[in-house]
Amino acid sequence: MSEAIEVQLKKGVLGLCVLALLSRGDSYAYEIASRMADAVDMGEGTIYPLMRRMQSEGLVATYLEESPSGPPRKYYRITEVGRDRLAAQVAEWRAFVTAVEGLIESPAPAATPVAQEGEQVHDA
Repeated sequence: MSEAIEVQLKKGVLGLCVLALLSRGDSYAYEIASRMADAVDMGEGTIYPLMRRMQSEGLVATYLEESPSGPPRKYYRITEVGRDRLAAQVAEWRAFVTAVEGLIESPAPAATPVAQEGEQVHDA
């Protein structure tokens, strides 16, 4: 896959992936970034702006929790607005994947005759 297409595909689904992870339980940004890096090869620097945007859109909320190893951690939890967005995005994603799979898997159509300039093509 070309790098440009791969980057655009990843950028298009990062929010969906984060919401899906948070729907399973609260987490802090570094943990989310690590899981995303393993799953979709996302760079760690991508997560912080994404989390700020998602928080400003009301998709996630934050709280601080003491850490056994250092300062308190900022945890993210999905909000009801986030759950609604996740459900909508999952439906859109599944419809998109189904459509793409249909295009990939369907047999090639029979060749259609191409008319030269001034000719008409007649179906037999």
